[in-house]
Amino acid sequence: MTTRRDWIAGARPKTLPAAIAPVIVGTAFAGDSVVLIHALLALIVGVLLQVGVNYANDYSDGVRGTDADRVGPIRLVGSGIATPQAVKNAAILSFSLASVAGLILASRTNWLLILVGAFAIISAWTYTGGPRPYGYEGFGEISVFLFFGLVATLGTYYVQVGSLSEEIWLASFAMGSLACSILVLNNLRDRSQDELAQKRTLAVRIGDTSTRNLYRWLMFFALAIAVALSFFSPLYLSALATLPWVARAVRLVRDGAVGVDLISILVQTGRIQIAYAAAISLAALLVGR
Repeated sequence: MTTRRDWIAGARPKTLPAAIAPVIVGTAFAGDSVVLIHALLALIVGVLLQVGVNYANDYSDGVRGTDADRVGPIRLVGSGIATPQAVKNAAILSFSLASVAGLILASRTNWLLILVGAFAIISAWTYTGGPRPYGYEGFGEISVFLFFGLVATLGTYYVQVGSLSEEIWLASFAMGSLACSILVLNNLRDRSQDELAQKRTLAVRIGDTSTRNLYRWLMFFALAIAVALSFFSPLYLSALATLPWVARAVRLVRDGAVGVDLISILVQTGRIQIAYAAAISLAALLVGR
């Protein structure tokens, strides 16, 4: 019997910083224009979409047989803990609840958000589902950068302010880069198994060394964004406080961390994203946006 703990583990809570951080940033940058209910609804949408895509991936990979031998978070279908239909239902429920929150948010702000939300759900499902899942062709990182970077950050800001600024665009690039780095680590960890299962993630396509280099550049790109933001206020340089954590994570990846060692780096990367988001968010509040 599948327990509550199994379902929580299957939702992969360690990936949630990728959904939470951009909402924090978008809300903080909105400054005095913040509408708390809009921020809460944006957070609900982001978290439920992340949980939904995790269940959808579990279902799709499980029925394809690519999750039979994995290191890392529990696979509900692949391990036989839950039936494929039950996990599929969990994904549908998550997407449905995200849709309800999104509809409420759209009704209060801009109905065009419905199109954005629909596209996000379709992209979440077809990442590993459908006849031609784009995650199996190496395009997962692009999707994460777009939806958990640009769309999540800019969308959260827009529903508060009704427009976009140069600073929030820069911040969204940083959020996308950090969210992308989490997926890069995940795919690096699973690279050998994915290759055997003919799941051609970006890590499989470009190889081990290039994937490790990509992680490094994504992390340092986020730090470079903090420097770019400092042209608006030096307070944004506070995000560079994450540099020691970034340097340690990059060094471990560069030195060949594999398997379970990559899991701890993945967790650390999520913490870096939250810390980075908190730093530039506090800076935005102090600037008095």
